[in-house]
Amino acid sequence: MISTRGRYALRVMCDLARHGNEYTPLKDVAEREGVSLKYLERIVPVLAKHRLIEGVQGRGGGCRLTREPSEYTLGEILRLTEGDLAPVACLADGAPECPRSGECPTLHIWSGYYKLTLDYFDGITLADLLRDTAGGVKARGKAGGSPC
Repeated sequence: MISTRGRYALRVMCDLARHGNEYTPLKDVAEREGVSLKYLERIVPVLAKHRLIEGVQGRGGGCRLTREPSEYTLGEILRLTEGDLAPVACLADGAPECPRSGECPTLHIWSGYYKLTLDYFDGITLADLLRDTAGGVKARGKAGGSPC
């Protein structure tokens, strides 16, 4: 399950993408998105640390994207803010090999589900979200609500 942290990170990134190359005050993003400024202040440093966004302090300052919206995938953003998206602990990055992996009757199901999740989120960019906000994201033939 994707937490509010991941969902809000997507909303911040969408909001910044809508404002192009201009620096946008975080308080404006929080107001437009209906999210607590304090909560966004806990998410934004992760995005900045990994150079997805950059910020400038003071008058005329704020945050902006470091790349074009088409160069960000939802998977990249979610992995940074959520951590590993693995559905079970034994598939998480850095997990020790499970002693039952050779005989586990469900491992192939979890592996397949994990691959579908990664492929799905890595196949959608911020540009896709901006383009499809009105009608929902249409990926792999399915319609869904946009996180923007």
